[in-house]
Amino acid sequence: MSILSWIEKDSQEEGGLWTRCDKCGAVLYIKHLKENHHVCFSCHSHLQMTSRERLQSLIDPGTWQPFDETLSTIDPLNFYAYASRLKDAQHQTGLQDSVITGTGLLEGIPVALGIMDFNFMGGSMGSVVGEKLTRLIEYATYEGLILILVCASGGARMHEGILSLMQMAKISAALNVYQNQANLMYIAVLTSPTTGGVTASFAMLGDLILAEPNALIGFAGRRVIEQTLQEKLPENFQTAEYLLEHGLLDLIISREFFKPALYEILSFYKEVKIKGQVPRHFVQSLNLLTEEKIRRENVLQTFSTKNLSLNKFIKLGFTPSK
Repeated sequence: MSILSWIEKDSQEEGGLWTRCDKCGAVLYIKHLKENHHVCFSCHSHLQMTSRERLQSLIDPGTWQPFDETLSTIDPLNFYAYASRLKDAQHQTGLQDSVITGTGLLEGIPVALGIMDFNFMGGSMGSVVGEKLTRLIEYATYEGLILILVCASGGARMHEGILSLMQMAKISAALNVYQNQANLMYIAVLTSPTTGGVTASFAMLGDLILAEPNALIGFAGRRVIEQTLQEKLPENFQTAEYLLEHGLLDLIISREFFKPALYEILSFYKEVKIKGQVPRHFVQSLNLLTEEKIRRENVLQTFSTKNLSLNKFIKLGFTPSK
């Protein structure tokens, strides 16, 4: 076996020592790559990071408090092979779904943080992603925390159909209260790729929209747009640089400088913050586990007293979860 063949085989194995840059093909030692925030030494291309790696690069050690770690979805539509794909993704990533949420300190400043993980079914947004992000936003609203969401997604999860698409409005509604009534700051961080329903909702609603260099950001695919418009698109179409040039982004920041840049932004915001007001109807649960227990008891009562089918129950707004 040649050295290159051995390196390629090693890069495909879990826990391998080497990998290749997707853009320039350079052979990279994984230990050194992690120390460099997964930025290629040769072409400065930003490679994929897991949600936990991003968490370590942003939040001060020992300050992370996770939310809803055990929340997981079921197969509400009995979609072909969805249940097995979920189990595979959970086993491979160690996550219950494609987003982690919680609170922590960023250079001593408390923030509410959500990070999407593209390694979990392409970072697709299903009912659990919508529920976790909505709970995070509501908690940040009640506690007056700055909100940061790191986006990396292929869009809405087709396996959950309309339940997935509903999350776009659900998250956006929570953000409306957070931004326009509580007057708090939401920072959206767009990484590659950020596409589909995520782009069409909360990814583009940030008070500040930041992105990594050369990140793929868009709604529909390039080929679909070219076939629809019947014209050739620019080479850099749907890149972060293209969006910045056309006014859809505020800033492009290289990954190794992201934490210092966020600290500067948050420090400035603390000096000029305008106080808002949490709506009177807004009630924050003191114990999310107790809330979930009560919700499930109500679910069982509704099923037993009204004998509803699952489809009818979904129409009432219930998001199935384990």
